[in-house]
Amino acid sequence: MNQFALTRDVSPDMRACELSFVGRTEIDVERAHEQHRQYQQALAALGCAVLSLPAQTNLPDAVFVEDTALVLDELAVMTRPGAASRQAEVASVAEILARYRRLEFISAPGTLEGGDILRIGRRIYVGLSARSNPEGIRQLAGLVEGYGYTVQAVPISGCLHLKSAVTLVADNTLLVQPLWIDPGAFPGFRIIEVDPREPHAANAVRAGSGLVYPSCFPHTLARLENAGIQVSTVDVSELQKAEGAVTCCSLLFEVAD
Repeated sequence: MNQFALTRDVSPDMRACELSFVGRTEIDVERAHEQHRQYQQALAALGCAVLSLPAQTNLPDAVFVEDTALVLDELAVMTRPGAASRQAEVASVAEILARYRRLEFISAPGTLEGGDILRIGRRIYVGLSARSNPEGIRQLAGLVEGYGYTVQAVPISGCLHLKSAVTLVADNTLLVQPLWIDPGAFPGFRIIEVDPREPHAANAVRAGSGLVYPSCFPHTLARLENAGIQVSTVDVSELQKAEGAVTCCSLLFEVAD
């Protein structure tokens, strides 16, 4: 099996991105392009085959391609983003994923964004957020439970998405921001809490043979390394100004050789 990383280039209109929990500051779009290129290189260095889609003018958040789909071994579920300005992002990603998976779709009035979905084996945790509602979660469960997946809604507060607050960083190990989510929602897992000085530090992405992590959280990085986790760091400071992180810039899935 090969691990593919589907990515999309930065929109020239990125400065008009949706924001919920961070203040608007000037984004250097050219620097964002370069940071995104280095992010793609980090994925490739860890063994991913990177598929890069062209930028979408008039869709400022389209670089955050993870929000458009959940890709499982058996099918891909195309989401319906909770931000109306982002719903047009889904169609072009569906066109690509249809080459690799059978597609299902979340429909109105359900909303669901990939940043709210944390899949660990056959367990799928979904954040109850401003972007993913109970109807979207109900529809997702109906689409995947026949394949042996369980879907669990998880309340979050103070952040945009579930994976702003918790990500899988190693087998049975979660990186957690306990101010935004109750670690008790994940019994049986080893928990590494973010350093209190770095509230936004819970987002990391397991890709290929390693972990990709923002370079701007040195104290939490030290906690990961002290736990024996090998980390590749990337500068994503301009993408973070658009309320993005390392998970949301790619869709990772397996493809047979």
